Amino acid sequence: MCGRYVSTRSPEDLVRLFRVTDWRTEERLAPSWNVAPTDEVWAVLERTARGHDDAGPVGRQLRPLRWGLVPPWAKDVKAGARMINARVETVHEKPAFRREFLKHRCLLPADGFYEWQQEKDPATGKPRKQPYFIHPEDDQVMALAGLYAYWRDRSVKHDDDPGAWVVTCTIITTEATDAAGRVHPRMPLALTEDHYDAWLDPHHHDPDELRALLDRPADGHLDARPVSPAVNNVRNNGPELLEG
Repeated sequence: MCGRYVSTRSPEDLVRLFRVTDWRTEERLAPSWNVAPTDEVWAVLERTARGHDDAGPVGRQLRPLRWGLVPPWAKDVKAGARMINARVETVHEKPAFRREFLKHRCLLPADGFYEWQQEKDPATGKPRKQPYFIHPEDDQVMALAGLYAYWRDRSVKHDDDPGAWVVTCTIITTEATDAAGRVHPRMPLALTEDHYDAWLDPHHHDPDELRALLDRPADGHLDARPVSPAVNNVRNNGPELLEG
């Protein structure tokens, strides 16, 4: 799975890197070295006009979404805490994800992600979970493959009330390989720049073709290094978390 990651690039950088045409400059997220489920995260997406699936995309957007996908049919927004990841092997079949896989795909920019490995504490001899930071060897941005969904809060009366809609996302994962595979059996999937357009196109609906676009982050050229156990606490945040 992917349960924590790092996202520190500015929205201005992300607008340039992902050729975004639609970003509200008043929307800001602080850099985070400890992105956790239910946090707001940057997402890149393209959508059609509401109620017009046959219309062209309404630009490429950069917008904050809540991490943890809440399906439109969910009774409570808390359902998202259990849906931070979607397995690529079944994402096109599971009721919680199959509609979004065909209609609502996004990219989630990341510097890298964390995974944990059970190790023996050299000081006490007791087992402990050692966090590792896994990132591209060249430190380029990772475009994690994601899905997003709109959830209607029925406690809000009017559809046009900004509080009526919650937009959430999930990260697609696969079996881990290379450096990531030495730490944890699962890892997030990513896209290369030449596949951004096809993945984000809301009119692209062929599940086999879509799955073929997905790749290992950094084409498998990843580095995994032990970092501070302070990352285990979601309240801790800052570049010091990446220190060993």
